[in-house]
Amino acid sequence: MANTYDVVILGGGTGGYVAAIRAAQLGLKTAIVEKDNLGGTCLHRGCIPSKALLRSAEVYATIQAAGTYGINVSQAVLDFNGVQQRKQKIVDTLHQGVQHLIKKGKIDLFAGYGRILGPSIFSPLSGAISVEYTEEKENDILVPQHVIIATGSRPRTLPGLEADGVHVLTSDEALQLTELPRSLIIVGGGVIGVEWASMFTDFGVDVSIIEYADRLIPTEDEEIAKEMRRQLEKKGVAILTNARILPESIDKGEQVTISAEQNGETKHLTADKLLISVGRSPNTEDIGLQNTSIKLGNNCIQVNQHYQTEESHIYAIGDVIGGLQLAHVASHEGIKAVEHIAGLAPEPLNALNIAKCIYTSPEAASIGLTEQAARAEGYEVKIGKIPFQAIGKALVYGETDGFVKIVADQATDDVLGVHMIGPHVTDMISEAALARVLDATPWEVAETVHPHPTLSEIIGEAALAVDNRSIHF
Repeated sequence: MANTYDVVILGGGTGGYVAAIRAAQLGLKTAIVEKDNLGGTCLHRGCIPSKALLRSAEVYATIQAAGTYGINVSQAVLDFNGVQQRKQKIVDTLHQGVQHLIKKGKIDLFAGYGRILGPSIFSPLSGAISVEYTEEKENDILVPQHVIIATGSRPRTLPGLEADGVHVLTSDEALQLTELPRSLIIVGGGVIGVEWASMFTDFGVDVSIIEYADRLIPTEDEEIAKEMRRQLEKKGVAILTNARILPESIDKGEQVTISAEQNGETKHLTADKLLISVGRSPNTEDIGLQNTSIKLGNNCIQVNQHYQTEESHIYAIGDVIGGLQLAHVASHEGIKAVEHIAGLAPEPLNALNIAKCIYTSPEAASIGLTEQAARAEGYEVKIGKIPFQAIGKALVYGETDGFVKIVADQATDDVLGVHMIGPHVTDMISEAALARVLDATPWEVAETVHPHPTLSEIIGEAALAVDNRSIHF
């Protein structure tokens, strides 16, 4: 006998479980189909475990620099097994929390592999879900009025550089390392690549980055990218940009060797491990899309502004639709989709109002248009830029590298974008996000009294600097 629901969510990652909770709040009978653990990539193979490792790396680096704070300590010893145990404890704690929230919301969880069925005896429309189990158990059939596809993504690899878990790793395998390599080559200098470079370097690993574009983190403001490179090179990271990997050159022995072509010259790199960090691929295969009229573009599910597919009762959110592949984006897309299902007419998300964070040391964060994008769109811009060296709390922290940059429209005075690199900027970017949502001007941001001494004072100073009114720089 089929189980009927108002909403069935295919995938229990960050986007999926948040959508389920919101649906339950709205009184919709809801189910999640998840073949793995609730929380998905973000909780188990992405955001949380990688940031736990980054925090341990930061603490280790800070202890090694303790003498600069007037504190003499004996030689710090890294217990990487302890680092991994701490990471797993954090993941397990949060996983238990998600499970509790699902039970609290009276959301049914089907722990199996879900596939979308076409029109059948169960429903005249496509969208019924067959749940398959690994053990000897008959399939469950779920018949929902609405489906939300939230199947997420997986690490992308390159032809000839497929992960083997020994020499060539993706982030999935890197998170499970039982011991640190002595050296590491990272293919890809985007957000994930520079985070791993920062982490491993702080752990004492010899790191090299190979990036195809002409700069690191190519989607960020050029000045941020330049400063990121400077900071990583200061740590000792070797960086090749504008370099093309020659996959056929890979040689696996006791170490892995690979060649890259840069400006017509072939360079050879050797390390214990090679980490592929070239983005993520949406999980659209083998979930029954062929039984529907859903359209794909670049292997991503195509949706409208309300996350409806070609079949209006079937929605899709998160990494599987492309766009900004961020956990907080997937969560908000899930909420928006559910509220649209419930007839609440939610406002569509504006990608320019979504903050992006990079958890390197120092951190980087941004929102809105870069200076280059703003000029390309025809804006006449004015810029306010303040270094952390001008901020008392940054000196107290001993972290004075980096800056905050505000890009504003000369004509309307609106804040177009805010770009930060420096200590704890991922925690400060939300003020800039609020400014974007409220269409704030630099004057309004500057009128906000920022307490002293705090790192957030730099935002007020940068806002003043837009109109050449900075006090402390």
